[in-house]
Amino acid sequence: MSDNEFLGGGLFDEPEDFLPPPPPAHFANYERSYVSDSSASQKKDIKLRLVGTSPLWGHLLWNAGIYTAKHLDKYPELVKDKNVLELGAASALPSLVSSLIGAKKVVSTDYPDADLLANIQYNIDHEIFNGKELSTDSKEKELELKNRNLIVEGYIWGNDYTSLTNHLDGDDKFDLMILSDLVFNHTEHHKLLKTTKDLLAKEGKALVVFSPHRPWLLDADLGFFETAKEYDLVPQKIEVVNWKPMFEEDDETIEIRSRVYAFYLTHK
Repeated sequence: MSDNEFLGGGLFDEPEDFLPPPPPAHFANYERSYVSDSSASQKKDIKLRLVGTSPLWGHLLWNAGIYTAKHLDKYPELVKDKNVLELGAASALPSLVSSLIGAKKVVSTDYPDADLLANIQYNIDHEIFNGKELSTDSKEKELELKNRNLIVEGYIWGNDYTSLTNHLDGDDKFDLMILSDLVFNHTEHHKLLKTTKDLLAKEGKALVVFSPHRPWLLDADLGFFETAKEYDLVPQKIEVVNWKPMFEEDDETIEIRSRVYAFYLTHK
């Protein structure tokens, strides 16, 4: 009788409900194309840690995020000395660039998933604050967050705003809101737009950038900007550029999938 037979099966057989460990985190390098003289930091290279996998797609560095980062560096007046809110930040590249440009305060948010938020915090600690992690002491941590111009919060669109506005010094609005590759989530358009309307300063701008990863749903993606009008938000197309698409799929849709759309939203 073999040892395996004696033990009633393969000693190292995986049980039926076994789940393999998630893939490890990986890194992506981003080089800033524009670094203005007004930037608070001349740091050109940003090393982003991305989660190994995520049902919320936080494991990829999206074209829309890269475009947004380049746009902010090209037009630093959008950010310099301003309050900035990023929704659905993922790796938080635009938030990091906003901090480096010299924003007054950046609140970088994503769905309150522990792995996603911890990853954003890692990028903040290592790329902005030279590897200094936040204190585990609650009082010291509170003081450190107050002194930092970039913090991370878990946030679900449309929920109470207190956790976001509490970080602003005497303000309750944001001069710039960043919505990068979010409009694909069609069921959440109204929550996104209500949040934008309520939190955007009177003279502020929301920068909305996306690529049509599902070309057959492009009309629904663009419907976001028609719905915005119901919230007295005025869409202004900045441009449409063509970059290498994120995914290798059929050639028939490659031109549509290569597009990166950029819009501003402002109050009516």
